Amino acid sequence: MTRFRNLIIPLAVCALAFTVQAAGPARQDPKEAAAKQAPPAKAEYAGSEACAGCHEDISKAFAKNPHFNLEKNKHWEGKACEACHGMGSKHAESASAEDIVNPAKQTPGKTDAICLACHRNQSTQVGRIQGGHSRNAIACTSCHDMHKTGAESSFVRLKRNAGINQLCGSCHTAAAAAFMKPHHHKVPEGAMACTSCHNPHSSFMSRNLRQASTGSEPACVNCHGDKRGPFVFEHAPVRTDGCNTCHEPHGSVNPRMLIRQDISLLCMECHSNLQSPSPGGSLGGVPPAFHNMLAPRFRNCTTCHQKIHGSNAGKGLLR
Repeated sequence: MTRFRNLIIPLAVCALAFTVQAAGPARQDPKEAAAKQAPPAKAEYAGSEACAGCHEDISKAFAKNPHFNLEKNKHWEGKACEACHGMGSKHAESASAEDIVNPAKQTPGKTDAICLACHRNQSTQVGRIQGGHSRNAIACTSCHDMHKTGAESSFVRLKRNAGINQLCGSCHTAAAAAFMKPHHHKVPEGAMACTSCHNPHSSFMSRNLRQASTGSEPACVNCHGDKRGPFVFEHAPVRTDGCNTCHEPHGSVNPRMLIRQDISLLCMECHSNLQSPSPGGSLGGVPPAFHNMLAPRFRNCTTCHQKIHGSNAGKGLLR
């Protein structure tokens, strides 16, 4: 009996397998099969009116935005939204966020690529890709917005000095704190903006400094034109290292916005042990120097050396 049972089970399994093979694969609806084999439909332009159907508030706000001028562009006429968000036909059908491009949620590199597709050839964007903001993955949308209106809009805030300074100070807290020192450029008062000296989109100069309107000097000489060279007798640090060698532009405890509170301390960093042309002594502050820094009359170097930025009269940079 046991042998008979052991023989029945394998026979039953073989019979079931033969039945399945004989039945063959299940028939599939021809329409379903064709749908699976067909390539996915390509996205197409839906038009700005289709966007406004769901995003009414955003569409009204965008109408007050400078980018709305794209509606008058030959290529983007009637589809300005899709200039940044990509073709919207799939999103219009599915209403899924996955079927549309949202620059604010893209990686900084992809967001910048969208913006620079139109703005790369503008003079303000020179060096943007190599700039500090780009290298630190600060996307355009970190400072600019397209849909807000009124006082919240970046196009309104960034036209006013106070709005620019507030935006820059939200990240550059150390620089913002430096303006609280007794002597500073008139940034907190709103007479100047950070962009008066810096190009936030980048520059070929360090710290994104703007260049002078003529020449390759920093933008300092646009306001301080009397310090512009070339001079017959140069003060080497001014020509080779720039204004920041001696000055703290954001704020200082010195009235001349020097990096040291006293001018003699700054000058002596370089001139402490220089030899005099005469064989009798040295020009530095170490006795028996000609300039004995223990005497008050020698502690203000610019009393005599008034042309410290450069002189056309003598190499001593005297008045």
